[in-house]
Amino acid sequence: MGYAMRLVECVPNFSDGRNEKVINAISDAIRSVQGISLLDVDPGWSTNRTVITFVGSPEVIVEGAFQAIKTAQALIDMRKHKGEHPRMGATDVCPFVPVSGVTMEECVKLAEQLGERVGKELGIPVYLYAEAAKTDERKSLADIRKGEYEALPEKMKDKSFKPDFGPAQFNAQSGATVIGARQFLIAYNVNLNTRSKKLANDIALTIREAGKAKRDAEGNIVKDKDGVSVKVPGTLKAVRAVGWYVDEYKRAQISINLIDYSICSLHQAFDEAERVANEAGLRVTGSEIVGLVPLAPMLEAGRHYLRKQGRSTGVSERELVETAVQSLGLAELSPFDIDKKIIEYNVAPKMKELKKLSLSDFVDELASDSVAPGGGSAAALAGALSASLSAMVGNLTYEKKGFEKSKSILNELAENGQKLKTDFLRDVDNDMNAYNSIVESRRLPKGSAEEAKARDEAIHKATVDATLVPLGVLKRCDDALNLVETAIEKGNPNSLSDAGVAGLMALAAAEGAYYNVLINLAGFDKQHADFVRKTAKEADGLIDAVRKKSNKAANKVQDQLMKEFQQAVAK
Repeated sequence: MGYAMRLVECVPNFSDGRNEKVINAISDAIRSVQGISLLDVDPGWSTNRTVITFVGSPEVIVEGAFQAIKTAQALIDMRKHKGEHPRMGATDVCPFVPVSGVTMEECVKLAEQLGERVGKELGIPVYLYAEAAKTDERKSLADIRKGEYEALPEKMKDKSFKPDFGPAQFNAQSGATVIGARQFLIAYNVNLNTRSKKLANDIALTIREAGKAKRDAEGNIVKDKDGVSVKVPGTLKAVRAVGWYVDEYKRAQISINLIDYSICSLHQAFDEAERVANEAGLRVTGSEIVGLVPLAPMLEAGRHYLRKQGRSTGVSERELVETAVQSLGLAELSPFDIDKKIIEYNVAPKMKELKKLSLSDFVDELASDSVAPGGGSAAALAGALSASLSAMVGNLTYEKKGFEKSKSILNELAENGQKLKTDFLRDVDNDMNAYNSIVESRRLPKGSAEEAKARDEAIHKATVDATLVPLGVLKRCDDALNLVETAIEKGNPNSLSDAGVAGLMALAAAEGAYYNVLINLAGFDKQHADFVRKTAKEADGLIDAVRKKSNKAANKVQDQLMKEFQQAVAK
C-alpha cells in the first residue's frame, strides 16, 4: 500500500478507570485535534486507570497529548484517587513512540516540547524518562514513581528530585507527570499444542532476556557465594515472556512482550519459540498480535520467510504482509484483518484513491469531463508501469537456472522496482490532489484585503505543490531507467522486450512530468521568478539526462532483438 506516513504513537495513562464521563472527556479532547487518530481506550476498574492509544504526525501529536493532559488536570483529583496500579499523577505517564518515518531522536524532542508546555502552562511537575531522560537515574519509570503520589510532598523537597519542567513543588490535585520516548512494544502470543502452563512457562523462561534460575544435576537452584540465585540468560534480547493457559482457546501460550522489535523481531521470537518448543516435544501452531502492530516488522517478517523459501523479496508490500501473516500463523485463532491490525493501514486516509480503482475504472475516470486526474496522473502511472516491469524481470529471472551468481543483483532490482512503483503510484493521487487544491484556493473569498492576501497565498502554495509533484516524478524516472539498464544487462534474455517497454514507459513518464512542470511554472507571477528559473533549470537537466539514458537503453534492446530476429529468420 506504501503510505508515506510520518507517524508517532502516544500512549498516555490516566488515573481514572471508573468515571465514564472523565474518560470520555479525555478521549474527546484527543479526538478534537485534527490529524489525530484515536486507536484504543482501555479503562481498568480495579487499577482505576485508563490507557489511551492514539497516533498522528509529529506536527499534531504534541497538541493531542497536551489537550488530554489539560482535560485530565481539570477532572481528576489525585487526593481522592485509589487503585491497584502504581501512579503519581492525574496523567501518570505519557510516552511518545516512533511508528513510521520518525526517529527516536524526534520523539525525544516531542517529549521535551510537551514537558515544557505542561510545566509552564499547567503548572504540573514533569519528569522525563526512558530515551528522553536527562540522567541514567531517570531512565526507569519505576524509579521515578517510587513511593507513588503519596511520597511526592517529601520527595520534592529534595533538590535531586527537581523536575525537568514545571514547578519544583508539590501539586496536590494533579501530582506529577512522567513524559518520555520509548520504542514500540509489541504484545505477542505464540500458540502451543498443549494445555500445560508449565511447559509454556519453561519455554518462556528459556527465551526471555531475564532467563531462568540455574539448577544443578539434582534440580536444585544454584546460588552464588552471597546466596543469590545464579541466572541462565535467555536466548533473546529485549524480550519479556511468561507462559499461561487460555481457557477460551483451550491451549497454552507463550505471552511475549517485544520491547524493541529492532533488537528482537516478530519472526525471531516466533522461530526461537518454535525451536525450543520442538526440543520439548511440542509444536507451535500459530501466534497472535494483541492490539496493533507497525508495518515495518510485518514487512521484515515477510522478507525473512521468503528468503527461507529461496524466493525473491522484491514482491509487493501486500504480498510481504500476507507472507508474514501466513508464516507466523496470525489468523489461527481469529481473522487477521491487515487494514485494521497494521497501524499505518488503520489510520490511512479513507478517501477515494485513484490507485485503488480497477484499470477499467481508472481509464474511465481519465476519459471523463473532469479536469483531474489528467496528464500528470497518467505520467505517474507510466512511471509505475516502468518500475513494475523492471521488478518483474528481476523476479522472473531470480529463480531461473544459470543466474545463480546474479541473485543478489536481481533481488535488489526487484525490491527497488517495488519501492519505485509505490512512490509513482502515490503521485498518481498526489497530482490530482494538488490540482484540486489549486481549484479550491481559487474559490476562496477575496472581498477584503486580508481575504485577498490569504487567497493569493493559498493559490501560490497550491501551485508550488502542483509543480513539485511532477518534478518528483521526473526525478524518479532517472532512477527507473537505472533499473531498466540492470534489467537489460542482468535479466533473462527472454524478458528483454519487457525491459525495453519499461524503458519506454519511463521516458513517457518523464516527458509527461516535464510538460506538467512547465505548464505549472507558467502560472507564477514575476515576484516568484527565482523559483521559476531554478525549477525550470532543474527540470531541463533532468529531462535531458532521461532522454539520453532512454535512448541508450532503447538502442541496446532494439539491436539485441533485431539480432535475435535475424538469427531466427536465417534458420
